[in-house]
Amino acid sequence: MLDLHAIPFRLCNSSMPILPKVAIIVDSAASLPAGFPERPGFFVVPMTVTIGGASYRDGIDITPAEFYSRLRSTSSSPTTSAPPSAAYLDAFCSAAERYESILCITAGGRFSSSFDSAAAAVEEFRRRFPAVEIRILDSLSAAGSQGLAALQAWREAQQGATLARVEMNAMRVVERVSLLAFVDTLRYLHRGGRVPLAAYIGASLMMIKPLFRLHHSEIATVARPRTRRTAIRRMLELMKEEAGAAPLHATVMHADAAKDAESIRQSVDDDFDCAELYVSEFTPAMGAHIGPGLLGVAFWSESPSS
Repeated sequence: MLDLHAIPFRLCNSSMPILPKVAIIVDSAASLPAGFPERPGFFVVPMTVTIGGASYRDGIDITPAEFYSRLRSTSSSPTTSAPPSAAYLDAFCSAAERYESILCITAGGRFSSSFDSAAAAVEEFRRRFPAVEIRILDSLSAAGSQGLAALQAWREAQQGATLARVEMNAMRVVERVSLLAFVDTLRYLHRGGRVPLAAYIGASLMMIKPLFRLHHSEIATVARPRTRRTAIRRMLELMKEEAGAAPLHATVMHADAAKDAESIRQSVDDDFDCAELYVSEFTPAMGAHIGPGLLGVAFWSESPSS
């Protein structure tokens, strides 16, 4: 399995270090492995989360644990907003001081205005740093799917790849990656106006844990299991059908459900040929829309047919 700490930074048979040319920037909708945002050449621009009348920078002013605790104790619905253009501009300028070019991978345009916000910052950035090439890529997703595209881009960049190659490999993941997840309750989706009252009541009475798939910005319900155990089993079955036996890149995601996420991670590790496998927590920017209890897996296969 891939160890991010083992990424080579020196050319074979040479004492000359590989100098990364490309910085990777994402918004905080991406579900990244713990500690990853601190890696060199990686920048995270926080979304804004508002709960209980107070606004916070996602991951900076409020942690996931703090957010989910407050979410359970408040009757109001939290809201989120994309990073402002000024925040993207600050990140672009910081990256430009150390890197020759920048790839910014945003949450899907169907779910967030992050792409538009980043694009709005580009004109001013190019005025300040005309020699630094910058590109913005819509991930067509969010959470672990967006995170896996960013991780692939970062690995390429750390090995000295050009911006064109980094972007090409990130797009390769965007084309292949899928996300399967289920929610423990529709309560928070209903409270935020995303699920009708009748659907919420019906699912609650029947104890349904809706299992959905996100691929290329399209969300579809793929199963309606009635227990978490059944939902996990069905999720892994669907994952196997799609991924096959080819080397797998995966992130197990959870929203305040770390124990269950670790159990899923172990199952994925046992049952698949994992090239990389992580556990990541839904950031407040994502959890605000879903609520605690979500479990899911984002993954892409190296199979040519995927």
